[in-house]
Formats: sequence, structure tokens, C-alpha cells
Amino acid sequence: MRLLTHIVSPEQEGWPLRRLLRQELRISGSFLSRLKWRPGAILVNGRPATVAAVLHTGDAVTADVSDLPGDNPHIRPVAWPLDILWEDEDLLVLNKPAGIAIHPAALTEETVTVAGAVCHYLGQGSFHCVNRLDRGTTGVMVVAKTGYVHRLCMEQLHSGDFRRTYLAVCSGVPSPAAGSIDLPIGREPDSLLRRRVDPAGLAAHTDYETLWQGPDRALLRLTPGTGRTHQLRLHLSAIGHPLLGDWLYGQEDRDLIPRPALHSHRLELTHPVTRRRLTVTAPLPEDMARLLPEDMNKS
Repeated sequence: MRLLTHIVSPEQEGWPLRRLLRQELRISGSFLSRLKWRPGAILVNGRPATVAAVLHTGDAVTADVSDLPGDNPHIRPVAWPLDILWEDEDLLVLNKPAGIAIHPAALTEETVTVAGAVCHYLGQGSFHCVNRLDRGTTGVMVVAKTGYVHRLCMEQLHSGDFRRTYLAVCSGVPSPAAGSIDLPIGREPDSLLRRRVDPAGLAAHTDYETLWQGPDRALLRLTPGTGRTHQLRLHLSAIGHPLLGDWLYGQEDRDLIPRPALHSHRLELTHPVTRRRLTVTAPLPEDMARLLPEDMNKS
């Protein structure tokens, strides 16, 4: 159960309860229209109240923003260890390994997914992923523990309040060493998986910076300004520097690395409830570290 509590301030004297729930606690109209029918979900000074109730300074308003029945299809929990980087009562921040999907694919019979592992860990059947990572991508990902928190997170996704930084090892060395890639992305015809650069597609923006370069590869810092499917992989391939190990947009070499060399390294966000700034990082995984000189700083 997730309860929010707010003490009515002098500036909120005379507000109807509905206004405080919508404006101060940021409960959406659709969620509130369902919440008000849940017994005991909305209280003023410990007593049930209608959303039309008039509030007075010092009143204690409590709202139960836990998921409502039917908010999310049931996901089968599975006991699988999670690498938890940070957690509180609203958010779960994970270090995702390579080789595991977020959700089970429609045409596969996967038994282990991030969704199933999270549901087992939280003891619930609902899953609210904020930033999705491809099966082969490692690193920081955020899960909201309720649909209420998930909606607040999604409002800041792809904004300055939610900033993601990736590390990638690409083939060759980009020139210039730093820059921006603005190439729209659309679906590849006749493919369920591939994307392509398409003038009629959705706008996509990626900033890149070369952190290290060798004779045949480079370590890049990537900052996406948008969140299109396969954006980073496709953008680097489009400028002639596909990720090492990228079998879809580059060249597969399982002896070098058995996946695209892409890692969600750092995530900064404004906590949706406390509104404090949160920064979480995940160390470079071993398979990508092996692509770089042993003595370089991989922090």
C-alpha cells in the first residue's frame, strides 16, 4: 500500500478536496474518478471524505495511490536475482544484465524476464517500467512501484528532468570527435524488428562524445534527446560507426562481444514524489571493459 499524506497550508484554506488531490498530489482525473469509489482511499483527518469537501488549514489529507485492480495485466512472478542500485517506496532502480528481456516476447516462451523478476521481488502482479532497454543492453533502468508514480515519471521522460547517459564501443573513430546526430527513424518495411533512417519517420536526436579512441574502435558517451526504438544503434550505424557486436545494424562477432556494446551508465531524474534530484550510475560490464585498455578509467 502506498499512502500519500499532505497537511493543508494556510494558502490552501477553503480549497475543495478535489483541487488539492489534482493540483498538489498530482492525481490524474481518470485515476481520481476510480479512486473515490475505493472505500477508505481518500481521508481527511482520518475520516472518509468526498472530493467536494472543503479543506481547512491544518487538515491532514491522505490518499491511497496503490494500484487498483485491473490496472495492469497479471505477470507471472519468477524468482530471479535483481541487481538493485537504489530503492525507496516509490522507485526501484536496477542494473540490468545482458541477455534478458524486459517483457516476454509474443513469439517466444521465455520464463525469465525483468518484469517477472520484479513482480516476484515486490510481491505483486503489476509492472511499471519507465525506461526500457533492449535485451542486449545493460545498465540503469527505472521501475515505478505503482501506476501513479509511473505516470509522474513518464511526464518527465525525454526532458531535462530525466537525463540518460550511455557508454558505447563503436567500430572506427567518429569524426568530429563530438557532435550531434539528427536523423528521423521509421520502421523497416517487411521487418518486425529493424528500424531505418526515414525522412518521413519520427524525429530522433543523439549527442555523442568520444572518450577514448584506439586504432579500430572508440568509447563514446551517448546522450539521447529522444527515445526511439534502436535509436542509438541505428544512429551510430548511419554515420558509419556501428556498435561492436551489433548483429542487426553492424557486424556480429560473438568472439569479440556477443551483443551490441551498449550500456546505460548514468541516469538523473527528479524524484516524482519527493521532487529531489536523484543520480544513479552502473559500472561498465566486464564484456565491454574487455574491449578497452586495461589501464583506462572506466568509472
